[in-house]
Amino acid sequence: MESGAEIKLKVRGRPFTKGNGGRKPGARNRATQVAAALLEGEAEELIKKAIELAKDGNVAMLKMFLGPILPRERLVQIELPNATASDHDPVETLARVIGAVTEGKISPSEGAAIASLLESYRRTVEFSEVVQRIDELEAALAKARPPM
Repeated sequence: MESGAEIKLKVRGRPFTKGNGGRKPGARNRATQVAAALLEGEAEELIKKAIELAKDGNVAMLKMFLGPILPRERLVQIELPNATASDHDPVETLARVIGAVTEGKISPSEGAAIASLLESYRRTVEFSEVVQRIDELEAALAKARPPM
């Protein structure tokens, strides 16, 4: 390498001139415009054909139609103590969640999601209790103050 030689860094993508932000939002490329023009007036027939294929067992078509309808996650059912009860023990509740994970009843990610929900609930209850205590203290101070 020569001394004093300039090193040019390659810029990824097509660099735009200053002030040119590129394509406007919502602009479609030429291929999309051509495809839309070819499909114009054929949408109803194509949807009927796709439904027919799905009914005949075409897996791709079944996924296309059922994907938005079916839940992405499975429903989890584990036995937990009532979190709203006055004798509620959060340690026991979390222990049951961990037990369900170790027994294979739920996946570790499902256990983590449940633990996160329990933590959110605990913080909400704690915040509510603090607000209630502050309100009680302010009321007691207001009663104890001599009138001015």
